[in-house]
Order: sequence, then C-alpha cells, then structure tokens
Amino acid sequence: MNNKLTASQLIELENRYGAHNYHPIPVVLERGEGVYVWDVDGKRYYDFLSAYSAVNQGHCHPRIIHALMEQAQKLTLTSRAFYNDRLGLYEEYATQYFGYDKLLPMNTGAEAVETALKLCRKWAYEKKGVAEEQATIIVCEGNFHGRTISIVSFSVDPDAYGGYGPYTPGFKVIPYNDVEALKQALLENPNIAGFLVEPIQGEAGVYVPDDGYLKACYDLCKEHNVLFIADEVQTGIARTGKLLACDHEGVHPDILILGKALSGGVCPVSAVLADDAIMDVMHPGQHGSTFGGNPIAASVAIAALEVVKDEELALNADRLGSLFRMEIQNYCNTSNIALSVRGKGLLNALIINNDKQKDLAWDICLKLAENGLLAKPTHTNIIRFAPPLVITEVQLYRCLDIINRTIAAFE
Repeated sequence: MNNKLTASQLIELENRYGAHNYHPIPVVLERGEGVYVWDVDGKRYYDFLSAYSAVNQGHCHPRIIHALMEQAQKLTLTSRAFYNDRLGLYEEYATQYFGYDKLLPMNTGAEAVETALKLCRKWAYEKKGVAEEQATIIVCEGNFHGRTISIVSFSVDPDAYGGYGPYTPGFKVIPYNDVEALKQALLENPNIAGFLVEPIQGEAGVYVPDDGYLKACYDLCKEHNVLFIADEVQTGIARTGKLLACDHEGVHPDILILGKALSGGVCPVSAVLADDAIMDVMHPGQHGSTFGGNPIAASVAIAALEVVKDEELALNADRLGSLFRMEIQNYCNTSNIALSVRGKGLLNALIINNDKQKDLAWDICLKLAENGLLAKPTHTNIIRFAPPLVITEVQLYRCLDIINRTIAAFE
C-alpha cells in the first residue's frame, strides 16, 4: 500500500501545524540536482531562486554532499568547549581564500550580522575610544539583514519591524546609494562606529547602486576611522560575477559577513571575517555559538568554496548574467508588462508593470511554475531571477524561452 501524501495534503500539514510566517509558491519539492528540483508528483522545474542564493553550487553538489556524509559518519558536534580536527583547517582555508587574518564561525546569516554588529561596537569602545553606550552604526533604507530584534530595529519595512518594539537603539538610517548622506552623517556624529551595507540590496528588489558608490563610501569610512561592514550573505560567493560583490569596485571590507552559499545550501554555515586589529577585541566568553564551527560545517564549507573556485562559477555567473539581462531587456523593449531588468551576474530582477493588476507578479510566478520554472516576487511588482551558478548557456536559453512565453500570455 502506498502511503505517500499528496502535495495538497503536505501543504495542509504545514498550514495546520506550522506558523504562518511564509507565503510560498504552492509547489511541494522533494528532490534537487544541479539547476533542477522535482516536486512530489515527479514534475521537474528550473530553480530560479536558489534558496535565496544559498545553492550557488547547484542542488546536492556531489563534492559537497560527499564532504557532508564523510564527516557525519565521524564526528558532528563538539561545541567550542573543545578543539576539533576540522575547524582550524576551515579557518585557514577561508581566511586565505578571502584575504583576512581571522574568521569567527556562526550558523545563519542573521547570526553573522549580529556578530558583526557586536564586533563593530566593541572595536569602537576599545580601539576608537568611543564612550560606552554611545557607538552608532549607520545602515541604509531598504536594507534586509535578517529578522532578529536588533536587525529589525533598523528596518524600514513595516512587515519586518511592526509589532516587535521596543527596538534596539544605536543605529542611524540613511538613503541607499547616496554618498552625500553618508558623508553628512559621518560629519555630524563623531561616535559612528561602522557603516553596514549590502553591496546590492537583494530583498529590496536587486537594487544595484551606482558605479563607484561602494568605493566612495569605503573611502569616507577610512577618512573618519569608521568600519566598512559588507553584508555579502546573499551577494557573495560568486553570485554577482565576482567572488564578492565588493570586488567589482576593488573594496576590501573591514568586516565581511558571509552565509548562504558558504555551505552550498547543505547546512547552516555563516562567518564573519576581519583582520587582527578588529577581531582581537573578542575574548573567551564574550561571544560564541554551540553549533558555530562544528566539524560538519567546517568540512562542508571547504568543499563548497573549492567547488566555486574549481568550477569557475564567478566567471559563469558574469557571462551568463550579461546574456540574461540582454535577452530579457530585448523582450522588455516591446512589452507592456515587463518594464526593465537589473542586476549583476546571476542576481537579477524583472520589474513588472502592475498598475492594472496588483498581484500580477505573483500570478506570473504561478504561471512560471506551471511552465516549469520557479521564481518568487518581492515588493509586489519585482520578480527575482537567481538560478544556481552551475547553469549552462543551453539551459539558460531554455529558461529565457519559458520566461518570455509566460509573460507573453499576460500581455
């Protein structure tokens, strides 16, 4: 007797027993390989979300899965009460890979952001000489850095912060892509400890700042002895056509935040990287994580980074991303619905004209799924397209055909 549950039954289980804090596209996925995922009915889809850029290396990459399984059979967790035989190797590999002295291992992107905030404030008090309780960190409008209380305290999205007060003080919000706003904020307050910024704002709809913005902000931070903190949780690990999005402007952040694709989507792995002059303010007992730096995470992260390098995924993202935007823009030039495309590498967004139909982007994504491609809207009229970086040119053209045919049905 086959007791396998149907898609509708599985969705009902989540609706009945799970918190209603997400609104997923109604497909129930069971298996993944490379750029493809399959639902419980065996239908195959192209994945054009990549778990919000966590599976840059493709679903279930064999080298990463091998590292996971090999380590899982030996030792999974020690906590940081003891040394393990994998963490030091991972720290050495990753610091050399990204060009830093030290790595502080965590699990999720939000944890890594919180870690960077703590590190920045502690540096300000111990190294910059800011008076206790006075350190301020500058952030940008439209930001998305996670969902913890401190992080939502500086969000401008009511859905993110509404109903969670009182909020954590010590942050100043300025416009994104506005160098003068940063300059003015730095001049007005000598207690600025850091500037936290996404090189490209992902959840805001793949908002790409002007060329030179990051470098100008970095230079201002250097001038005022302020730490430049880059949240590359979504944009890092080859997604934008460079190893880091900051590499497009030759910026080496004082504090680098990584997550998502640091494990290839296999398990939660995040990290904060900085040089000794910053990281050395952390001492035993002042910050940590039971699971951070566990042997599985360390082994998986090394394998995930090796895949990015060995398979030249940044180059593939750069080449195919340019092709994708060119082809989509050609369609936009004659469309009443698809207005424009923007992005870098294989992190892209299509702007939809939803003047006549508020939920048009959602309906397009439902039809895309019906046609075999998974994507999801953000901010009501923006569809993010971010396939695994292992996608081939042939596969990309097949996906472009699906996207164009799907949108044409709504014209």
